[in-house]
Amino acid sequence: MNIVIAILALGLLVVFHEFGHFIVAKANGVRVKEFAIGFGPKIFGFKKGETEYTFNILPFGGACIMQGDMEDTAKDEVIDEDRSFGSKSVWARIAIIAAGPIFNFFLAFIFSVIIISNVGYQPAKVYDVEEGTPAYEAGLRAGDEILKINGRSIGFASEYDVYTMVYPDKTYNITYKRDGKKYKTSFTPVKTHQVAYRIGIMIQNASPVKIVEVSKDSVADKAGVKAGDGVVSINGVSIVTADQVSEEFTKAEGAECTVVIMRDGSEMTLKITPDKVEYDEMVTGMYVFSAFVKGSPVEVVTKSASQVRYDIMTVIDSLRMLVSGKVKSDDVAGPVGIVNIISDTVNESKTDGIKYMLLNLMYLVALLSANLGVMNLLPIPALDGGRLVFLFIEAIRRKPVDREKEGIIHLVGMACLMVLMVFILFNDIKNVFFK
Repeated sequence: MNIVIAILALGLLVVFHEFGHFIVAKANGVRVKEFAIGFGPKIFGFKKGETEYTFNILPFGGACIMQGDMEDTAKDEVIDEDRSFGSKSVWARIAIIAAGPIFNFFLAFIFSVIIISNVGYQPAKVYDVEEGTPAYEAGLRAGDEILKINGRSIGFASEYDVYTMVYPDKTYNITYKRDGKKYKTSFTPVKTHQVAYRIGIMIQNASPVKIVEVSKDSVADKAGVKAGDGVVSINGVSIVTADQVSEEFTKAEGAECTVVIMRDGSEMTLKITPDKVEYDEMVTGMYVFSAFVKGSPVEVVTKSASQVRYDIMTVIDSLRMLVSGKVKSDDVAGPVGIVNIISDTVNESKTDGIKYMLLNLMYLVALLSANLGVMNLLPIPALDGGRLVFLFIEAIRRKPVDREKEGIIHLVGMACLMVLMVFILFNDIKNVFFK
């Protein structure tokens, strides 16, 4: 059942993307020949008006095939030139092509509104600042709210964490708010040698703090910890925030710890001895975290827009890290990997009830929708972004690029994308089934 939900969620992203092309094409008087959900052989279809709606065997993907578009290859078809994609103004064609990614961003916005309306958001408030650290010397204190870093708006606590992870050695020009007034300061993180004690888990702030992933063969895995467990206490200390988990294990300095977890409504006590890990880290000395807060309807809308912006920037930062080698190619997920991630999210959220399972699923789908929008806007031949490049060139030159040459470039781009998809699919299968 989880796999079915995951496939439907992934299909929603593609359908909404193609619907963007479809609705704007119709609005501009372009005849849409076929609206396809999925790739490969047709399972079934029906015709309504001038458009054939088809459902194909592979649920990953879709197409909005317009008369006179690059995909329109029928030689013997009678074409109504006035209804052809190519007959429309260059700006109308730009709007049609851009509509797919824009609709993905709109879907992410809709889901963000639903999520923030229900659970609120976590502002980027300073939870603690260690004395003598760069952030402390720069004047930042607990209770301050981070508004910007190096000109980039920071709307959420997690956004601060992601920025400092992607740019660990930059000088941070900070705009923050204290007692209703805005201030500016700056500091540079310092490199320090760190000693940590870890048990092989990934956690997220919840009530109780929730374990979202357990590394295979880690000390946590061997002790019986499972994804979905809540951390109640460590060595008698009640756990309220995710940061406390690492703090308590570090205090133990490698000694056996008594960990109380919550599973299916019942408490369990486990004995876990953390592994010692040494590494170098860029340190700011500032910890950003806050409880969820609910805002007014206007704040819900503005914060939802901020969430979409944050999701888009996360995708761009991830691409930058991939190109620079900071992220391994093994960490890139394709359709199989995404279905597996969605399935895991549904499975791990079941204990929280149907409402929070759906909200967690919406959060992941919103991020994936923003991801799909960004990826399609990349200036790569055969993608929407590649086609937009040619259309903007046409707008500047006031005449189109030779159609045959453009077709060849898109064909080469499609071939390269197919090779990339095979690599990603192989990577997915390896990570999902053989890791």
